[in-house]
Amino acid sequence: MLMWSRRQEEELNNSTLLVFANKQDMPGAMTEVEVTEALGLSTLRQRTWTIFKTSAVKGEGLTEGLDW
Repeated sequence: MLMWSRRQEEELNNSTLLVFANKQDMPGAMTEVEVTEALGLSTLRQRTWTIFKTSAVKGEGLTEGLDW
């Protein structure tokens, strides 16, 4: 199982990662820093990534994320 994970990681090295941090209209929503830490994004050194704070109900952040 570990070998598969490493191989998959190698195949994704040049990919970009878009994270939608949804529910930002809700009290207690995770901050971008909290999402980064929870997902371990700072360890992804070979990959470009970003987080967009979104609220699907309000339609906020979705277009900006897709345009990225």
